[in-house]
Amino acid sequence: MNLPSRPAIMGILNVTPDSFSDGGRYNDTDKALNHCEEMLQQGADIIDIGGCSTRPNNAIATEQEEMERVIPVLKAIRLRFPEAMISIDTFRKYVAEACVIEGADIINDISGGLFDSEMLPYIGKNHIPYVLMHCVGTPETMHQYHLDGDIHQTVLDFFKRQCDILESYGDQQIILDPGIGFGKSLEANYALLSHLERYRYHEYPILIGISRKSMIPKLLGPDADLENCTTILNTIAMLNGADFLRVHNVKNVVELKKTFNFAQPTE
Repeated sequence: MNLPSRPAIMGILNVTPDSFSDGGRYNDTDKALNHCEEMLQQGADIIDIGGCSTRPNNAIATEQEEMERVIPVLKAIRLRFPEAMISIDTFRKYVAEACVIEGADIINDISGGLFDSEMLPYIGKNHIPYVLMHCVGTPETMHQYHLDGDIHQTVLDFFKRQCDILESYGDQQIILDPGIGFGKSLEANYALLSHLERYRYHEYPILIGISRKSMIPKLLGPDADLENCTTILNTIAMLNGADFLRVHNVKNVVELKKTFNFAQPTE
């Protein structure tokens, strides 16, 4: 997998009726295609398709429901935009396998292999580019945890354990995601954002996904400007060495990236 210039921009395409930020907006193929085209034109490097919302207190879609949402959109995007890099946001091996067959390039697993025991062997044996996110619990309970303390060591230990499983199958293309907003305290979420190097493992690239997350209003109050604050947090992530930014608003982060790169000191 050849990475674009850092940070690569991953545009979120939720084809669900119930995602926390944009549920129902793109859950038919035409709307999804139009939004995908918009994000690509704005400068997205990767389109991340998700068909199973894991928002708190939300019923988890069945495997069949997830497949019925994702596969038609994936096929349509691959047909219209054959050069696009496509990621699939799923924790299910069967969904991942079906999507790879249909042309998906990356599997983005919020469970880091915890929710489906067949996922890591499938990824490892086939050397599929894989976003490995730190997670605890199950799809139903993961938001009930509020990890604190030495969160960096907790995340690093998880990455070591899961990467060792994948690496037992040979060289891998792994992207690490600390799971900001998933089962951590408010303080832990901001600490993970501020000290990426403390949990970087084997020099694998790090993905940060903080777009419109509740850590913003929890800190600043319900009237906080989610778009403005997301840009601020993505700036912090870039300053600290993030390699991927997963976002809803591609235009904002493309402008941020161009400004950030232009302002870097030259030799």
